[in-house]
Amino acid sequence: MKINIICLGKIKEKYLQDGINEYTKRISKYADIKIIELPDEPIPDNPSEKEIKQVKKKEAEKIKSQIGQHDFVCILDLKGKELTSEELAQEISAITVSGYSTIDFIIGGSLGIDEELLKSHKVKISFSKLTFPHQLFRLMLCEQIYRAFKIANNETYHK
Repeated sequence: MKINIICLGKIKEKYLQDGINEYTKRISKYADIKIIELPDEPIPDNPSEKEIKQVKKKEAEKIKSQIGQHDFVCILDLKGKELTSEELAQEISAITVSGYSTIDFIIGGSLGIDEELLKSHKVKISFSKLTFPHQLFRLMLCEQIYRAFKIANNETYHK
């Protein structure tokens, strides 16, 4: 099993990068994990709707260039389905059993994800109705992937 986290921007805060490194190390016991960081598109001050769409479209093109033809794509989106940790574990297990060898988790930029990219992939997951900084969310996603593998393998981790 391979897991790609495809995201925009770099992690600047050392404490977040340390946490991400810790969880990717833990996940590597269960799957090959790769974080693909793509450069942010510059956003003008007070962007118009047209400028926002252009930025999102450019970011979507960068993201699409990283998705393999046979990858299972899961977009993290505020309007997506909210899952428990146990349900996420079941989803990852079901994806694996259905013949996919790679899962791509997509984290969009600060303006969100282009509508066409959202429409082109069925699976959208939301961790909460709350909005989180993208850098913090990347750490949260890594922790939840690790938790999902622990749950799927009936290993102690959460109470």
